[in-house]
Amino acid sequence: GPGPSRYALPPTVGFIGHDFTKPTGPAYSFHSRMSNAMYSVDSSPGPQYHIDAKMTRFGRDGTPAYSMLGRVRSSVAMFQTPGPGAYSPESAPPLNRQRRPPSYTMGSRTRYRSTDAVPAPNRYTLPALLGSRVPTKPASASYTVAGRTKSGGPSEDLSQTPGPGRYNSTDPSIYLPRQPAFSMLGRHDVPSDATKKPGPGTHNAERVLAHKPRAPAYSLGIRHSEFMTPLVIDVTD
Repeated sequence: GPGPSRYALPPTVGFIGHDFTKPTGPAYSFHSRMSNAMYSVDSSPGPQYHIDAKMTRFGRDGTPAYSMLGRVRSSVAMFQTPGPGAYSPESAPPLNRQRRPPSYTMGSRTRYRSTDAVPAPNRYTLPALLGSRVPTKPASASYTVAGRTKSGGPSEDLSQTPGPGRYNSTDPSIYLPRQPAFSMLGRHDVPSDATKKPGPGTHNAERVLAHKPRAPAYSLGIRHSEFMTPLVIDVTD
């Protein structure tokens, strides 16, 4: 009989020869690249269109739009209306018998006349209130500090009296019971033996068997067979 590969079922891929018992899906194909000559035949724009932002699906947006233009130079022949800062009411003369406040100006300084001997305000000096120089004012006691005189002054010591620093203080041990006194000396080396002595780790107490019972000891020897003939050296008749 024929083998399994001899049976051919209709394909389920594609459109031509598709199995009629199976639903058919959409089929796509790859087309070759079109030549540049098609540009002159079909020059329609691609999917990218420039749509104005003010254009809606109901039509053009009806909101008002404004723009800023440059300033136009005014003509000289046109009348220029003055602004609020162009008026100066304070410069107008008084009208209808209005009272005008006093006005002042600042001019340069002029020289004084030679015959004018009136002193200026900063020429007057009031007497000082420190000390006893004002006869109409009560004054407290005032003191002065003078220099030290070498001879004839109150600071001169004619008797040559010694000062407090010239006296020597007496040792309290002379007139009071004497307290014990101690002193500190240098450190001295302690005499010691220079021989080397064994430390605690040098001793092996487990090896002392003189006064203790000895445990059994084992060793490893040569393995012998019980069926081997022993070596006989001394033969007796």
